[in-house]
Parts: sequence; C-alpha cells; structure tokens
Amino acid sequence: MTIPTLRADGKVVIITGGSKGLGRAMALGFAAAGADVVVASRKLDACAQVAAEIRAIGRHALAVSCHVGDWSQCAALIAATVAEFGRIDVLINNAGIAPVPPSLKDVTSELFDKTIDVNL
Repeated sequence: MTIPTLRADGKVVIITGGSKGLGRAMALGFAAAGADVVVASRKLDACAQVAAEIRAIGRHALAVSCHVGDWSQCAALIAATVAEFGRIDVLINNAGIAPVPPSLKDVTSELFDKTIDVNL
C-alpha cells in the first residue's frame, strides 16, 4: 500500500525489526514510495526474504543481521549501509524486546534496564 502524496524517491531507509510485522510493512511501503531499504533484524534469512520482495518491485535493498541490543552490531549496520548506499536518510527504530515474566513481581532491575536499553 502506498499513500499517493508520500514519496521517498531515492531516499535510503534503515528499518530495524524490518523482517516481519509492522517493520516488514514499512519496508515494503517505503520501497513502493521509491526508497532503497536496509532491512535489519536478528534473523538474516528473514531479512533476505523481505529484501528480495523489495528488489522484485524494482528498488535496491540490503539485508543485515543486527541485534539492536549490541552496540557493535548497530555500528556494523551503519557501516554496511554507508558502504552500500553512501548515506542514511531515514532511520526507523522498530526493533524492540518485550519480555513477559510470570508476574510483575518477577521483573528484576536487570530485566527492566535491559528492556529500556534496547527499546530506547
């Protein structure tokens, strides 16, 4: 689906958590609007599948495995994007974690801190 007035012609877009759900929908939407898209998530094969869908509609795409909770992987994502496209125009921080402990009293400070670190 595209919005007729939304164009992203020639823009380079990174979408974390881009291999499924809302991330996948945004990746395909930006591609349909003319953007080249970097699809990032922890599962490279899932990213590659979305990247193939993007290429099938005529846009460039790069699949990158990246766990956003690991700064070195985030740096590698940036480096791979710049190496492939020369720049980054849009960053969609869609990836996140949502641990489900048995009850609220089971949420440790470590789990809370990790969730905040990854999601923010």
